[in-house]
Amino acid sequence: MKLRALSVAIMSVVAASAWTLGRAAEPIQPIKAIKPKNPAMVELGKKLYFDPRLSLSGFISCNSCHNLSMGGTDNLQTSIGHNWQQGPINAPTVLNSSMNLAQFWDGRAADLKAQAGGPIANPGEMAFTHELAVGVLNSIPAYKAEFKKVFGKDTANIDMVTDAIAAFEETLVTPDSRFDKWLKGDKKALTAQEKAGYELFKNSGCTACHYGPAVGGSSFQKMGLVKEYDTKSKMAGVAGLTGKDADRMKFKVPTLRNVEMTYPYFHDGGAWTLEEAVDIMGKLQLGRTYSKEEIAQIVAFLKTLTGKQPDFKLPILPPSTNDTPKPKPFG
Repeated sequence: MKLRALSVAIMSVVAASAWTLGRAAEPIQPIKAIKPKNPAMVELGKKLYFDPRLSLSGFISCNSCHNLSMGGTDNLQTSIGHNWQQGPINAPTVLNSSMNLAQFWDGRAADLKAQAGGPIANPGEMAFTHELAVGVLNSIPAYKAEFKKVFGKDTANIDMVTDAIAAFEETLVTPDSRFDKWLKGDKKALTAQEKAGYELFKNSGCTACHYGPAVGGSSFQKMGLVKEYDTKSKMAGVAGLTGKDADRMKFKVPTLRNVEMTYPYFHDGGAWTLEEAVDIMGKLQLGRTYSKEEIAQIVAFLKTLTGKQPDFKLPILPPSTNDTPKPKPFG
């Protein structure tokens, strides 16, 4: 009896190991938690991320369009910029953005540091200049002390600002989704419907673009491979940078992590529900019309990709001084 019990135990371990190895071969991998390399820089970056004084109005911060209480986006078709200007494109989520091959829909920023400086000086977004933004920070003794602590210099510059913001954004990962738990061996983490949705997602060809830990963000693809996408948006994608017609409507593939929180979908925010987005993508990218049951299965799977959201104490921003330039919210 003891020998048989031992044999059963060994067979169970072997079976569990084989199942785990099978998951390792999946096109999607679990997200790993991040341990900050420089906690002081991350804390400074957190303050800057939430500080609206980096905008001309003194009202718009990074968190305005990439709200960490709302999946790292603003849940609007296009964002609202300075003086209530309508943005030209949907705000992609900042969550897990460190896993992207490049930043922005067209990839014009190579990394998070390059991206962080863009909105500050964009007249349609935060509408400031780098020089004015840095001047605000250098007028605040508490900020100067923090920059000194992190960078060893008394005076801040835009490189320090973008380094710090990028360091904070690198920590905004969302591990421990139910799908990740399933990948790691928890067979009960997904329902039968969710597993059917994942198999359909794979077998349909969705993982040709949506793969890796971020389930996207690793390539640029044309929106409308099989059928042209009907949109009122004037954004041309990568063609706006290269000038090549072959790059028209080519955009960075968005991450599907936390996708149930990051509506509306696509570069123009054209789909407000996951059901609509799955239906459109099936027809445009795969030439396939999914049934209502199939759409429900895929949507059920996509919702398992919601991970642990960033959870931290909100920063208390240092007060301005008499020398701090005043905001101009209505100018």
